[in-house]
Amino acid sequence: MIFGMIEELPTTRPETPLLDTVSSDLGALNGLDTQDLVRLADELRHDLLYSVAGTGGHFGAGLGVVELTVALHHVFNTPHDRIVWDVGHQTYPHKILTGRRDRMNSMRQLEGLSGFPKRSESPYDTFGVGHSSTSISAAMGMALAAQNQGIDRKVIAVIGDGAITGGMAFEALAHAGHERPNMLVILNDNQMSIGHNTGGLATYFAKIWASKTYTALREGSKKILEHVRGAWDLAKKTEEHMKGMVAPGTMFEELGWHYIGPLDGHDLPQLVNTLNVMAELKGPQFLHIRTVKGKGFAPAERDPIGYHAINKLEPAKPAKAAVPAKPKAPKYQDVFGQWICDLAAQDRRVVGITPAMCEGSGMVAYAQQYPDRFYDVAIAEQHSVTLAAGMACDGLKPVLAIYSTFLQRGYDQLIHDVALQGLDVTLAIDRAGLVGQDGPTHHGTFDLSYLRCIPNMVIAAPSDENQCRQMLQSAWLHDGPAAVRYPRGEGCGVAIDPALSTLEIGKAQVIREGSGVAILNFGVLLDQAMLAGEALGATVVDMRWVKPLDVDLLRSLASQHECFITLEENAIAGGAGSGVAEWLAESKIDRAVRHVGIPDAFIAHAGQGECRQLAGLTSDSIIAAAEGFAMDQISAPLSASPLAAGQNQQAL
Repeated sequence: MIFGMIEELPTTRPETPLLDTVSSDLGALNGLDTQDLVRLADELRHDLLYSVAGTGGHFGAGLGVVELTVALHHVFNTPHDRIVWDVGHQTYPHKILTGRRDRMNSMRQLEGLSGFPKRSESPYDTFGVGHSSTSISAAMGMALAAQNQGIDRKVIAVIGDGAITGGMAFEALAHAGHERPNMLVILNDNQMSIGHNTGGLATYFAKIWASKTYTALREGSKKILEHVRGAWDLAKKTEEHMKGMVAPGTMFEELGWHYIGPLDGHDLPQLVNTLNVMAELKGPQFLHIRTVKGKGFAPAERDPIGYHAINKLEPAKPAKAAVPAKPKAPKYQDVFGQWICDLAAQDRRVVGITPAMCEGSGMVAYAQQYPDRFYDVAIAEQHSVTLAAGMACDGLKPVLAIYSTFLQRGYDQLIHDVALQGLDVTLAIDRAGLVGQDGPTHHGTFDLSYLRCIPNMVIAAPSDENQCRQMLQSAWLHDGPAAVRYPRGEGCGVAIDPALSTLEIGKAQVIREGSGVAILNFGVLLDQAMLAGEALGATVVDMRWVKPLDVDLLRSLASQHECFITLEENAIAGGAGSGVAEWLAESKIDRAVRHVGIPDAFIAHAGQGECRQLAGLTSDSIIAAAEGFAMDQISAPLSASPLAAGQNQQAL
C-alpha cells in the first residue's frame, strides 16, 4: 500500500502491517529489503499524521525525516549505536518505531510522552534535548567515551540547518576535527540555508564520494602520497576544490570532516546505501541531506512555518444557533509586537533583534514594516545579546525579543557585555513562567533569579497586557539595561491604552485593602492573589517591579501587617520573594515571609494550567501559606510573636 500525497489529516488509524511488526519488534527492521523499507516509511508517515492529529504537537519536522529515521534504525544497531537528535522536534517517527507507538496519544500531556527525546523515557533516547545546537557536542562526548572504554559503537548526530547556525555546533565541529573521533554528523537541510541546490551534478558526485571504490582509492592514495613531500597536501587541495565547485562542503572539509552530499533525504535506497558505506569509515564523517519539511502532507509542504506544530484536531460538533463569539484577549507576544511597531514609527533609534524567534515573539509585522531595523541572528543567543550591546554603544536603542529559556544561553554576555557597561538594552523576555506542553526544557522559571542578582538591571513583571505595554515603554526609556518578562498565551482581556504611556519604575499598587496578611504579587498570577485576598481578608499588592522594589510601600505594609506572602511564577530560590526577604533582613524589620512560587524541582510537561497546579501556583496555596503562619503563631511563645510587640492584633 502506497499512500502518496495527503491533503487532509486522517481521523482513523490506517492499516500498517509492516509498521505493526516493526514498532513492536525493532529488530524486524534489519531483515527488510529496499521495497519493504519504502513501504514502511510510507506507513510510518501516515501513522504519524494520524497520531499528531489526535494530540497536536510538533509536526512538519517529523514528516521530513521519516525516510532518514527508517534508514538510521535499519543500518545501525540501536540503542547500542547512539543516535543523538538535535532539538527533538523531529523525533516523533523515532518514538513510533522504538516501542512507543501505543502511547503516542499521550504526547505532551500530563504523565504522557515528552515532545522531545528524554533519557528516562526510553533507552533509544540517548540524550535529552529541547534547545538547539547540542547534538554534535553530545555525540562527540559519547564517541570519545566509547573510544576510551574500547567499545565498538557508532555515534550519529542529526542536526538541522537551523540548529547548525548556533555557535555551539561550530565549536563542536572544530573540536571534533582536531580530536578526530569516529562519529557521523547528518545535516538535515530543509530550508536551503547552507547553499543552493546544484542539481544532478551534485547528486552524481555525492554518489561517487559515498562509494566504496572512491573511499578505498582515497585512503590508499593517502598512504602512498604521505611519503612524498607535499604530494598529499596538493592532492587534498585538488579534491577540496573539485568538491567546492559542485557542493557546499568545503567549509566542513576545512574543519577536518569528510563531507558527502547533498543527497536527496527522501530517496530511501540511496540513504541506506550511503549510510552503510559511511558506517565503515573512521574519523569524523559529515553527511548532508536535503529534505522537505512537512513531506507527504500537502498543506505542510506549502506552509512549513505554519505547520511546524499543530493543535489537536477536534471532532466536528453538531451545528448550534449562532452565538456572538467573545473576543479573545491578545497574546502577550502580539502586545509586544504592536508596541515595538508603534515605537519604531516615532523613533528611528529603535532596532529589533531576535534569535530565530520572529514568529514566536510577534515580530512579523515589525520585520515587514522596518526591515532595515530588524535583525534575526538565527539560533545564536549569545551573539544576539552582544550585538545589542554594540548597537547601544553607538547611538541605537535596541530591543532584544528572546524567550526566557533561551536567554539563559546569553547569560555571560548579559553580565559582561551589557550590565557591566551599563548599556541601554531592553530585553523583552517572552515565555516567562510555565509554558505548558513543551515542558521543563522550555519553562521560563529562572529568569527573575538570574536577572535579579545582576547590578544595574531593572526588572518588570506586568500583571496584565496593558501593564506589559506600559512597562516595555518604561524599560525602553530607562537609560540602562532593563527587562520586561511576560508569559506565553493570552492576556486577561483588559483594555490596552494605545498611547506610549509609562509606569513609574519601582512603584507598586495596592489592589485590595485588608489586614493581617499582605499578599505581594509579582506578575500574571494577580487573579489568584485576589481570590486568596478575598478569602483571607488580606491586603493584595500588585508589585509590578521586581527590581527596584517599592521599599517605601513595603515599609508601610510591614508596620500594618504581621506576614507577607509573595507570589511569583518563578523559582522561589533567588526570586522576587527572596528579594523581599532580603530587604526585610537588611532593614532589620522582623516580619514573617512565606513564598509561593516554583518549588526546587523541574515541573513536568502538561497544559499550562495543569503546570501551575502542579507547581502550587494557586489561591489555595496562598491560603495554606497564611493558615500555616497562623498555626505557627498559635504554637509560638507569646514573647516571640509579632503580636506581643503591639502590632496588628487581628487573628487570621
